[in-house]
Amino acid sequence: MAKTKANKKLYGRMRDSGVRKKVAKELAQLPAIGSNGKRAPKPVREAVERLDSVVAELKKHSRRGERKAAGRKGARTRKAKAARRSRAAKRGAKARN
Repeated sequence: MAKTKANKKLYGRMRDSGVRKKVAKELAQLPAIGSNGKRAPKPVREAVERLDSVVAELKKHSRRGERKAAGRKGARTRKAKAARRSRAAKRGAKARN
């Protein structure tokens, strides 16, 4: 397990947020590894990158940007379909007269 009090707190926070024990243990030791100038082991760096990508994806989904774009697309589609119906109605009225 993590040695220092800060590492134990970090470990606890990660475990509470659903990170697996082994990964949380390795990541909790990361500040100690990085502070003495050594490069973190590759599995630890990869775990950090994976977590970072998951966080980025969650942030992307939590924003309203995609919803806003979907709303604009829906409005555009409704407008185009209304115009198509209007043109068809005009052609039908013209054919009846």
